[in-house]
Amino acid sequence: MMPMISNPRMRDTTRPILRVAMLSMHTCPLAMLGGKKTGGMNVYVRDLSRELGRMGVAVDVYTRSQDDCVPMVNHELGEHARVIHIPAGPQAPIPVSEVEHYVDEFAAGIVKFAASENLHYDLIHSHYWLSGLAAEKLETYWGEMPVIHMFHTLGHMKNRIATSASERATDERLAGESHVLTIASRIIAATPAEQAQLTWLYGADAEKIIVIPPGVDLERFHPIDKVEAKKQVGIPCGDKNIMFAGRIEPLKGIDTLIQAMALIKQRHPAVVENTCVAIIGGDPWADDPDAEMTRLQQMRQDLDIHDFVLFLGAKDQEVLPNYYAAAEMVVMPSHYESFGMVALEAMAMGRPVIASEVGGLAFLIQDGINGYHVPTRNPEALAECIYELLANDQCREEMGRAARQYAERFDWEIIARRMLAVYQSLIDPAFEESPHLSDFPLFDSGY
Repeated sequence: MMPMISNPRMRDTTRPILRVAMLSMHTCPLAMLGGKKTGGMNVYVRDLSRELGRMGVAVDVYTRSQDDCVPMVNHELGEHARVIHIPAGPQAPIPVSEVEHYVDEFAAGIVKFAASENLHYDLIHSHYWLSGLAAEKLETYWGEMPVIHMFHTLGHMKNRIATSASERATDERLAGESHVLTIASRIIAATPAEQAQLTWLYGADAEKIIVIPPGVDLERFHPIDKVEAKKQVGIPCGDKNIMFAGRIEPLKGIDTLIQAMALIKQRHPAVVENTCVAIIGGDPWADDPDAEMTRLQQMRQDLDIHDFVLFLGAKDQEVLPNYYAAAEMVVMPSHYESFGMVALEAMAMGRPVIASEVGGLAFLIQDGINGYHVPTRNPEALAECIYELLANDQCREEMGRAARQYAERFDWEIIARRMLAVYQSLIDPAFEESPHLSDFPLFDSGY
């Protein structure tokens, strides 16, 4: 039986409890956030790996090399955890739709690296469907072993909200997701909603699915002085700030936020006179910006709100706490979010969140307590909630305190302990979770 740990963070030994091959094929957990394919999953893989490393688990995060100038092995994740860049296809960014062509090469590269260091893993933890396919390939080299998988986003859910053919998941992805469900030993769902989607849309075996939400780094994301934060980020306008952070793509609903701000300007011009909307993500200065960035910038111009709606580009997560702290609120008008890491980080900073009632956001945000829910694609409703928080300082401050209190349930130490228990139960069938490992907070949803 695997050893139990009463306090994993205090564990003082160089011998790992177990060794995990963590797969994040299409995106590196160290990449700057807000890029085309960087977001919550990057944060999740990075912070889970770091916390497991603190507990004494050896974690090797394998990702496809996208730059031949980057060292193959990176130790930024701390003790016991590292990121390993495996050449597979061009060592440059490529569309996710092309990454599938290099799954075999990626898996073979992992095997070669592991053999060079005489590494033997206890299990594989894969992220996103492409990594799940790579996990299956690794089993052909290493023999059968437990595979834990997390999808992070689901193709069928993406298709349910798509408004154009370009936004739809490919048939290859849908088939790949269904296949990964059959080969994985356990599926980690971020919320009860995702658990239901997996069984309803994919016919997944409910016995395989375990609900474990992502966590938040409470040491990094905590309330800090707003005045000092504003000096650090240097937002060029606004006594009050509204923040969006995420990828610049249609499903994030940024157009709804822009339309809502135009309504507020029309109805309450005095309120927005000293307000700034900071949109973090993408590259607004690119010589050849993508279609969504171009569309949103044109919309801002057409609605005559270009003077207080700013596109600030992607930001390193080290500076994100200052942006959260400089904001009065964070807005997430997404059409689909499997969880919503940005919302949880904002809440940990003591900021209320206005979000669509979709996916994980429906569970994180307690309407009227730590933020507001709004219908998707509804600028009117979003404008009303933004105005309420801009105009009512007391309401905003009370919601911010409640948001921080709720976020404390999702400390990464709590979440990683639960994940470790899943690992141990798969490696040793005789393992039984102790009460302190199974008794961790989920959501105030009656689940």
